[in-house]
Amino acid sequence: MKILITGFDPFGGEAINPALEAVKKLPDTVGKAEIIKLEIPTVFNKSLEKIEEAIKQYNPDVVVSIGQAGGRFGITPERVAINVDDARIEDNEGKQPVDTPVFADGENAYFTNLPVKAMVAEMVKAGIPASLSNTAGTFVCNHVMYGVLYMINKRYPHMKGGFIHVPYIPGQVVAKPNMPSMSVKDITKGLEICLRTISEVEEDLKVAAGTIC
Repeated sequence: MKILITGFDPFGGEAINPALEAVKKLPDTVGKAEIIKLEIPTVFNKSLEKIEEAIKQYNPDVVVSIGQAGGRFGITPERVAINVDDARIEDNEGKQPVDTPVFADGENAYFTNLPVKAMVAEMVKAGIPASLSNTAGTFVCNHVMYGVLYMINKRYPHMKGGFIHVPYIPGQVVAKPNMPSMSVKDITKGLEICLRTISEVEEDLKVAAGTIC
C-alpha cells in the first residue's frame, strides 16, 4: 500500500506549520504501507494541482492531507468536506474567494472513505487526545479535502482520501493565553497511528461520535 500524506507550508507569517513538521517526522514506512510525504502551498487551487501531480507520479492507494486548526484540543480526523470556498482571510498568495464552489460540477459535499472513527479510537487508546470532526471549515483545508474527494469521485475511484486537523504546537501559543496545544512528538505519534489504522482497517467502527449541536 502507498499512502500519500500532505502537509501545508507555514501560513500567515508563522515560522512553522505543525502539520508539515509532523509529516516530515513520520517514518517512511508504517506497517506494510509506504509513506510518501508532500509539502503543499496554503493556496487555493495550487494546493490541489500539486497533489494531483503527485497522484499521477506515485499512484497512491490513499491520500491523507494534514492541516492546522488552532484552538482544537486534539487531533481531529474530518468526516465531510463541503463544496464552498468562503475565506475569512487571504491565503499565502493573497487570494480570498467568497461563496465560490470548489468545483462547479461537484456534489454539495463528499464524505471521507477512511476509517475515521477507528482512527480516533486507536489514538485515544494510545493516550493521544483525539475526536471526530464534522467540519473542515471553508478555507484551504476544506478546499483540499473536498478537492481530493472530488478527484477520487471523478478520476481515481480506486483511491481513498481524507483530512486530519492538528492543534497548535506550544511555541505557537506563547502569546496566546489559554490556547490549547500539543507537542510535535505527540502529533506525529497520532498521525502514525492514523496511518497504521488506515492500512489495517477495512470497515470503520459503528460507534456514536456525533455532536448534539
